[in-house]
Amino acid sequence: MGWDPVVLFFVFGVVAGLLRSELKLPPALYETLSILLLLAIGLHGGVELAAQASPALVGQMLLVLVMGVVLPLIAFPLLRALRFGRVDAASVAAHYGSVSAGTFAVVVAYMLAEGVFFESYMPLFVAILEIPAILVGIVLARGLSTTTNWSELGREIFLGKSIVLLLGGLLIGVLAGKEAVAPLEPLYTSMFAPVLALFLLEMGLIASRHMGSLRESGLRLAIFALVMPWVGAAVGLGFATLMGLSVGGAAMLATLGASASYIAVPAAMRLALPEANPSLSLGASLGITFPFNIIFGIPLYLQAAQWLQAGV
Repeated sequence: MGWDPVVLFFVFGVVAGLLRSELKLPPALYETLSILLLLAIGLHGGVELAAQASPALVGQMLLVLVMGVVLPLIAFPLLRALRFGRVDAASVAAHYGSVSAGTFAVVVAYMLAEGVFFESYMPLFVAILEIPAILVGIVLARGLSTTTNWSELGREIFLGKSIVLLLGGLLIGVLAGKEAVAPLEPLYTSMFAPVLALFLLEMGLIASRHMGSLRESGLRLAIFALVMPWVGAAVGLGFATLMGLSVGGAAMLATLGASASYIAVPAAMRLALPEANPSLSLGASLGITFPFNIIFGIPLYLQAAQWLQAGV
């Protein structure tokens, strides 16, 4: 079986960036692509949520919230053991406790291409996982400090682009229902892969720029950025088992646990922890973890979920 062309667009972007090619997408196009992807994921999830909503979903949502607290609490001591300062360790831990919407878009496309069933309300979990890690990261860095502007930070967290688009799409899908949304279905069917491919081309270019910062922070950060996805995936699989998710749903939750935020959390950390070094977080999440998950991680997490389901 050949390489997924969507993934190859990402590899192409990385190689072009590392070769210092003049290739770049217009900023407005990249912004448009990210909006389309987030809306499409939310809309599709909302349509399915309207059809599948059940009381069990409330319990699953609470478990996902707990998972969002557990992940940064695991990442923080690992970073401290690797001799990172308290504030930088808390900031990086918050990134790894949160999730990557771009990685989620890729795992959705991968599951659809492989014909693997998954719970279609998974976008709801993406939105939930964006929030707790930010709050845990701030507490780890400062304690319950009165110096943090919680109102401004709350606005940044809850009204940030990714959460608003995901929840907005979900709400529209739930309220409108499948029949009314039918004319918009190409957003999350035939148009999804081409939009994702162009988005990943730009993400490859961005990732190549952040790989350079890893030379400054050294081997310690690289070790963390390669180890934490495995830890996060194991946590995700554990919670998926508690939630009774399907194989596809378990693989997707493992992927979310393995991913690291590069949109919502950097903006929040810039407000809450301005003294933290952003090149550490973005160098690890975009320079190493994102490429690892896109190229190698997702198929491995699916295989792990299949083994777990089979009792191997």
